[in-house]
This record gives sequence, structure tokens and C-alpha cells, in this order.
Amino acid sequence: MKILVTGGAGYLGSNLVPMLLELGHSVTVIDNFMWGVNSLASCCAYEGFEVVSGDARNEDILKTALRDTDIIIPLAALVGAPLCKQDPIGATTINRDAILSLIKLSSKDQRFLYPNTNSGYGSGQGESFCTEESPLNPISLYGSSKCEAENAILARGNSITFRLATVFGVAPRMRIDLLVNDFVHRAVTDRAVVLFESHFKRNYIHNRDVAHAFIHAIENFETMNGQAYNVGLSEANLSKAELCQVIQKHVPGFVYLESAIGEDPDKRNYVVSNEKLERTGWKPQWDLDRGIHELIKQYRMIRTKRFSNV
Repeated sequence: MKILVTGGAGYLGSNLVPMLLELGHSVTVIDNFMWGVNSLASCCAYEGFEVVSGDARNEDILKTALRDTDIIIPLAALVGAPLCKQDPIGATTINRDAILSLIKLSSKDQRFLYPNTNSGYGSGQGESFCTEESPLNPISLYGSSKCEAENAILARGNSITFRLATVFGVAPRMRIDLLVNDFVHRAVTDRAVVLFESHFKRNYIHNRDVAHAFIHAIENFETMNGQAYNVGLSEANLSKAELCQVIQKHVPGFVYLESAIGEDPDKRNYVVSNEKLERTGWKPQWDLDRGIHELIKQYRMIRTKRFSNV
């Protein structure tokens, strides 16, 4: 397949793109490389790898890149409620309008695989399972812009969307601000974390298992076409406090405290069913314990001492 990935140098793409190339696909990446140029360095050895350094909102760039493309994977986005609040114009034009441009410029034969977010379910009670039939009630600009894009993609047909749980794990373009990644980093570096809304529950999924979900959809497109799928670890619908208890098994001496120091702008407090995707034959390969062990090794390498003698 010839695959176009916008934002391919980011947290998800920096694991997905090498995996696609390893499987023999040709991959063109459009990215502005705002987070640096090293995350896809290993991909340059593949004959089928092409790079376009530019903005995923630029329709001239999109028109050229879409030629002869079989599959479109739009990863370019401002991810997370805080970043979208900081740059609402960017959030709207990248998360929604760039997707509408891709839909307008693409042919009906070209296939879309799109990552939405569990944040679209809004605020739950942490008890009733959110399924793909549950209403989308996004609270933040991040959630609403992603859900609008998902609705447009499903309406155009020949598309599959994924509603991703909170992603964790190591990637060449690393993110430490995601919940599991953040808590493990604090456990390794500070041995402590202060929680707010510690009873709020959410679902989790490893970065590489997100990539496996995309690959699974490519290989099973005909049977999965036209639908949305939750992507998460069915055994990991955990509160923040329960997540800390899992981390404690790997980092002895790690403690967590509770204080009303903040609140989640997306009000995420839900448990998610991933049964629909599992029925198609997809199974996650990375549980929380394996991912935490991986993160601990990563943080031993990236601890900075630039402004300290110890």
C-alpha cells in the first residue's frame, strides 16, 4: 500500500511509520517537525519512505501528496485540552479544518484511518461502560474538534476511526506529559506525586498497540469499514490512585498524596469497553506492567543534570 501520514514524526507516528515500512508499505510523511527532526531518522534507510516538510493544512501540499495514495492516516493534531486551550485557532484549523481539506481533496476510493479520543465521551461516572454506541459529549475544544473530524470522516465513507484510550509508552518522539508516562517519570525522579480527582477512572493503551490497531485495520479493512472502534486495555480501566498502586510494584518507595490542586478540563471519568475491536481479532500486546517497565528504563536514560551537579 501507499500510505500518507500527516504528523508522522509525532508521538504516535514515530512508532507507526517504521512499523508500516517494515511491513513493506510505502509511506509519505507530512510534518512541520516542530518537535525536532530525529524521530524518523531510522526510516530514511527505506526506499519507500518519503518526507514532506510542511504544514498539514496547506492544500497545495496535500494535493501533491494525495496522488496515488491508497490510505490516509491523519495524525497531525494539537493533542490535549491544555494545548488546544492555549492555541484555539491552531486546534480548530489543524484538528478539524485540515481533516475537512483532506476529505475534499481525496477520492472516494482512498481509505481513511483516523484517531479520535476517548475524551469525546465527556464526563462519566466511572461505572457504566462507554461503548461505540454511547453518545459523544465532548467538553473541551480538543474533544469537540476531534469528534467533529470523526463525524465528517465517517460520513464520507470508506473510513475507520479509532477512539483512543490514554496512550502511554516509549516512542522516538517522546511525551512525558501523558498520564502514565508522567506518573512513572515522577516515580523514578521524585519518588512521589500529588493527585487531584484521584478517584476519576479512565482507560489506557500502549503506543505500539495503537500502531498495531492501525495495521490491523489495514489488513481487515473490508470487514471493519465504516465504523468507530474503542482502542484500549480492557483490564486497565483504572482510577489515578489505582494506577499509582500498579506503579508502586515497580518503583519501591514511590508514594502518592491527594490534594485538591486542580481539575481535569475534559472531566474524564469513565470506563471503556474495547470488546468491539477485540471481536475483529485485535489483541493488545503491551499491558501496563510491561509498559511501566519500559518507561523506567527510558527515564534512567533521559534524566537531565544540565542544571545540577548530582
